[in-house]
Amino acid sequence: MDFEEARLFLERNHRCVVTTHRPGGAAHSSIVVCGAYQGQAAFVSVHPHSVKVRNLRADPRCTVLAVTDDWRSFVVVEGEASLYDYGNTDSEEIRLLLREVFRACGDEDHSDWEKYDRAMRDREAVVVLVHPRKVYGLLR
Repeated sequence: MDFEEARLFLERNHRCVVTTHRPGGAAHSSIVVCGAYQGQAAFVSVHPHSVKVRNLRADPRCTVLAVTDDWRSFVVVEGEASLYDYGNTDSEEIRLLLREVFRACGDEDHSDWEKYDRAMRDREAVVVLVHPRKVYGLLR
């Protein structure tokens, strides 16, 4: 499977489990809403100090597993994550990136973008883009 097949799947299926690596090597899994953005798996963490974000800052390797509502089809994207936030990205760039990834991770626009922008800034949200190294799954 290539990322193009995964992209099409991620555009329609946003339920995901992200697995990161703890400092001792153990896996940590989190449920997120995900999508595809510019050739990468993407999600937003609204908790900048969450375990998944801390793990990714220390070790960018991660796995994104997206499933259909009935759990019969899935796509896995393994790769390395890049993290973007208000601390490492120009404020206007991150504002726009957060909006674009929101759109990629859902099926409709936000009802109040200014409110969304404030909430993401106040929560110090983090955009995570996973550069695919290996892509596989089962599409039915």
